[in-house]
Amino acid sequence: MSEIKPLIPQRADPQILKHTDGYYYFTASVPSYEGVELRRSKTIAGLADAQPRMVWTKPDTGPYSDLVWAPEIHFNQGAWYVYIAIAPNRELKEGMFQHRMYAIKCTDENPVEGNWEFCGQIDTGMDTFCLDATTFSHKDILYYLWAQKEDGIKGHSNIYIAPMETPTKIKGEPIRLTIPEFDWETRIFWVNEGPYVLKKNGKIFVTYSASATDENYCMGLLWADENADLLDPASWHKSEQPVFQTCYENKMFGPGHSSFTVSEDGETDLLVFHARNYTEIEGDPLWNPDRHTFIKAIEWDEQGMPVFGSPADLLKL
Repeated sequence: MSEIKPLIPQRADPQILKHTDGYYYFTASVPSYEGVELRRSKTIAGLADAQPRMVWTKPDTGPYSDLVWAPEIHFNQGAWYVYIAIAPNRELKEGMFQHRMYAIKCTDENPVEGNWEFCGQIDTGMDTFCLDATTFSHKDILYYLWAQKEDGIKGHSNIYIAPMETPTKIKGEPIRLTIPEFDWETRIFWVNEGPYVLKKNGKIFVTYSASATDENYCMGLLWADENADLLDPASWHKSEQPVFQTCYENKMFGPGHSSFTVSEDGETDLLVFHARNYTEIEGDPLWNPDRHTFIKAIEWDEQGMPVFGSPADLLKL
């Protein structure tokens, strides 16, 4: 069996955004965790060979000087923003890094070639480990969605939502949507992280990732009616089973940290995710660079729910 080839090798936590300018924008965690890399292309396949640019690099010291994780690029209220999680160092506190969430901003038309400014920390009111922020707009409200450790709750991270006063400031108290509770969410680590939104068929879908970052990593699903109060936890439903997980037969291990984009013709919803092609990892999986970026089509069932299928069933580019 031939090895399944990724769209982009050694890029974890991938995101592809199709903007109104007709370009696809790609960002992801780089193996060195030193900054934010962007690339763009008129086609998805073209992202593989597009020239990447490191648009922001961490300082050598200070509260945001190490382990730049999971950047996401969004165009909010007339400007480009990249949301990132950064730690002050690599020291562990109660077994966890000490990431906090930050943003950088660009007002130029082309964010890959433009100038970026550091906006500072996005404070959630909880001074704990947090990461994987995303944003989405619904009914003229900009929402912030992220993962964070909450004191008094077992585990490493839960999923929270809050409206935003500005693209770099939340408004009100964080609302907790889900905690790790099922066995597939609590393998080695108790984790709900990496949320991302897809609006379709009258619903707001949120995928997220669970468990350790090895072959146990998998994807869960939340959803709410588009007319529901998104700040009411009771509005949200949660799948009791993972919706996307390791395919041992085809050697696609630990698929997760998903985002969504759309095909060039605008007809097909696409899932962007990372996975490994092997399980024999030496040392901590976090430091292994071989989480690669893959992309596949999403199907929809008669109830309007997404069907993610197998991580080995990739889009032909």
